[in-house]
Amino acid sequence: MKQHITILHQQEKAKRFYDLHHNGRLLILPNIWDSLGALLLEDIGYPAVATASASVALANGYDDGEIIAFDDLLKILKNIAGNVNIPVTADIESGYAGSDHQLQQNMRQLIEAGIVGINIEDTDKKTKALLPVEVQCERIKLVKAVAAEMNVPLFVNARTDIYLRGQDNNNKLEETIQRGLAYKAAGADCFYPITMHDVEDISRTVHQVQMPVNIVAMPGIPALTDLEKMGVARVSLGPGFLKYSINAMKNLAQKLMHYEGLNDIVENEITSAYLKELVNRNAQKKD
Repeated sequence: MKQHITILHQQEKAKRFYDLHHNGRLLILPNIWDSLGALLLEDIGYPAVATASASVALANGYDDGEIIAFDDLLKILKNIAGNVNIPVTADIESGYAGSDHQLQQNMRQLIEAGIVGINIEDTDKKTKALLPVEVQCERIKLVKAVAAEMNVPLFVNARTDIYLRGQDNNNKLEETIQRGLAYKAAGADCFYPITMHDVEDISRTVHQVQMPVNIVAMPGIPALTDLEKMGVARVSLGPGFLKYSINAMKNLAQKLMHYEGLNDIVENEITSAYLKELVNRNAQKKD
């Protein structure tokens, strides 16, 4: 059995996670998909870990887009949160819910699993269209209300898909800022205009929305040091960490096909002993 996460412990983690977005430093989150990745990041000094929906899904043989069953996702998230002492925020896509009641139920289960933050999108997974801003605001309010009932200050990172799905290129920035302000008024703690990468668009969004802003790592974004100077609070890798890992595995596998790469294996500084130490360290936290 993993560590027992008390309400007080969860409240403290949630506060820590909130503070990480308000200390003037850029919070970098190399999104993980399992407990070992979370343990690794905790071991080398990361103050929090985040999952990526695409990484969790792909690593388990599913496409992204709420294809993996919510119960399966919940088990993975509970295992991750129960294995580390740092805050865990989960990418839950659009909430795996076709109704407000289902969203309420899902949020309760996520909080009970030890999660202290979520990403929630404004795309309808059935129609692939953007939800009306009023509808998404009500969903954010509902999420915050459930968290308040459970006495856990859940951190809501409100993602907008305007730059992914918006139709009018000339109005994307304006609509993004409008949604950011609306989501902020609804109770969101952070704003995530995914795939926004232009320096001017990022600067205007940070300046006008006046809340923590999350940028995803992708071609064209400013350097991390520049993003911090611009006031960006958080950078996520999305599935980038998984793709980097798979690329390293692919390259080594191709070498081995040609009888090369043996030294890469035997000289790897990540040893079995190190991995076992990461996992066995949690024996002290198990009941």
